[in-house]
This record gives sequence, C-alpha cells and structure tokens, in this order.
Amino acid sequence: MLNEKNIKLGKVRSSIRELYEYAKKRKAEIGEENVYDFSLGNPSVPAPEAVREALCDLTQNCDPVELHGYTSAQGDALSRKTVADNLNKRFATRLTQDCIYMTCGASASLTITLNAILNAGDEVVTFAPFFPEYRVFTEHTGAKLVAVDGDPQTFQIDFNKLEKALNGRTKAVLINSPNNPSGVVYTEECIKKLSEILKRFSASRGEPVYLISDEPYRELVYDGVKVPFVMNYYERSVVCYSFSKCLSLPGERIGYIAVNNVMEEWSEVYAGICGAGRALGFVCAPSLFQKLIVKVCGEVSDISVYKSNRDRLCSALRGYGYTVVKPDGAFYLFVKALESSAKSFAERAKTYGLLLVAGDDFGCNGYVRIAYCVPADMIERSLPAFEALARSYKK
Repeated sequence: MLNEKNIKLGKVRSSIRELYEYAKKRKAEIGEENVYDFSLGNPSVPAPEAVREALCDLTQNCDPVELHGYTSAQGDALSRKTVADNLNKRFATRLTQDCIYMTCGASASLTITLNAILNAGDEVVTFAPFFPEYRVFTEHTGAKLVAVDGDPQTFQIDFNKLEKALNGRTKAVLINSPNNPSGVVYTEECIKKLSEILKRFSASRGEPVYLISDEPYRELVYDGVKVPFVMNYYERSVVCYSFSKCLSLPGERIGYIAVNNVMEEWSEVYAGICGAGRALGFVCAPSLFQKLIVKVCGEVSDISVYKSNRDRLCSALRGYGYTVVKPDGAFYLFVKALESSAKSFAERAKTYGLLLVAGDDFGCNGYVRIAYCVPADMIERSLPAFEALARSYKK
C-alpha cells in the first residue's frame, strides 16, 4: 500500500501554487495584460549586478570539476565561514562555520530543523497568520502545529494566548518576521517578551523550548525598520534563512541554518541537523551557488520598487474602503475581505482579473494575501479593478 498522506499532498497543491497555475492558464486565454496576478511571492526586481559579475567570474575562471563537484554534506567550509562572519559582523554573534548548515533554501532549512528537533507527539507553536507549509513540514515529523491567533489590529504576538498554548508537549516555537503573509515585523519589545516567556516556561518544566526563526525576508524592510535578531535575545534559537528574496534568486534554492552556539547543547542540535539533512537527502546544497555566496554575501537587490508598490497599493486600497495593516517588510499585503468568506471574495475578485490568495490556509479566515512584488505598471493597471471590486459590495 502506498503512502496515502503523501499521495494526497501530491494531488492537491497549496492554495498559492494552485492560483499561480490558474494565473498561467488564464493569461494564455485572455492575455497577460488582463490578468493581475498577485499570487506568488516571486521577486520582480533583478539580482544585484554583483551577482551577475560573480557568476560570470565563477563559470569562466574556475575549474569546472571543482565548480560543479560535491561539497561537504553540510556545505563548503568557506561558504559556511562566510555566512558566520557576516552574521557576526552584523549582529555581534560569535558563530563559527561549524554552526552553519548550507541548504536548498528556507523550506529545506525548516524541514531539516523541525526533523532534527521534533519527536512524534511534540507540538510546535506558531502565530497566525503563518506560511501554510509550516503545517506540512511539522506534521511530516509526527508532531502537531498549534496556531495561536495574533493581535488582529497589529498582527503582533498575543502573549495571553501564547501562554495558554504552551504545555508539556511544546517543543518549539516557530516565528516568521518579516511575516508572510502580513509583512509585519515583530518589534524588539515583542521578541524580548517572547524570550522571557520561553525562558520562564523552559525553567519551570526543566526541559527546553527551542525558538525557530524563519527569516527569508530579513533584508526586505522599509522606512528604517530593524528586524531583531533572535540569537541576541534567546539562547536556544535556530535561524532558517534563504537568499531567494534578498538576492532575487528564488529558483536557485540556496540558504542556510544557523545554530546559536550560546546554548549549552548547541553541538548536539547541530549534529541533529546534520543527521536530519542526511536522512532527508538534503546534503550538499548547490555547489555553484554556495561559491556565489562567498562573493556576494551581504548584497541586497534594489527593494525601493517594493516600497513604492506597497505605498501606492496601501494608499489606494484604503481609499477604496479596504482595511489594511501597513506592512513594515516582505512584499505582501494582508487585506480584510469585504465579506466573511475570503474564498468567496477571492472568487469574485477573479471576475475583475484580480488573483488574490484567500487567507484561510494562513490560519486567518476573512483575509486575502496580495503579493506586490510585481512590476509597478501592473499595480497601476490593477487599481481600477480593485475599486470596481469594492464598489460591487457597496451595491
């Protein structure tokens, strides 16, 4: 008998991917200019020039056997040292290359980390809204994802609800800041309070709770907002990262896991990550892009386009009567639907050419996600459709 759970996952894509596939089909039917596709968080700005230059240099001047050959299972030593040195310089940590595990993007980072930490029956607390695949990654380990609603006015953590969710089965707390889908950045005060609660809870039961921070949007922040680096606040922390968004390289699948070496058992946690990577087949991240990171770590794509799109869309939608929590980072708006069912709202939006992701799978009913990492001209062309959609409810 085949694995029915995996068959089900294979037959039904995530709601985001389903809409993305629908978008491709619809564009072929009525023309790309008539479809306003806000489905997928696919960076629309090019990679920094330094990336192109580094790739040209690598492919033209490196020994092809070395360039495309295997690295160590956990990643090339120089790549890992480069990442550690960059984090140390930026956040005053003291990481070494032996704290870093190179991965095929943030999804692999999360999958490996969860498999390293969790046992069947454990629980992972996360905060709604959250990236839908968190549930898939967690349940694959035999553990359970427990979603705690955030503050509906700000999408910051609701600590009263968090404390009620913590119990003897809680093994980890999973956060995502800047957040997908809300774009909200957890404040320093929020991270400090979260750390205090987890320290107190861990001490009271004599067993640690790990803090896993999913950070693919760390560099995508606006108006001088700072993203608190969790290792500076909580010892038992693991950071999962991807270069997909900051370097506009989503299809190249390169990222890393960083284990906080301040925690007492960090070497055991790192060994568990190496073991989980081995068991899952996530060894030796793409060699070419590991070498690229050595040359461009610290570079960031021009995110001014995203900021401009955010400001234009927020202002216009509020003017049409939509409720929007203005995001500090990432490239998403989480907008309250104009009816109780986000799915029905998203279906009606399709009749205006607007492709919006219903928020149900993000753990927040009644909202839709708008990925504004699109060309600025599409934002402008879509505004009459958003206005007409709003007017259709006023009738």
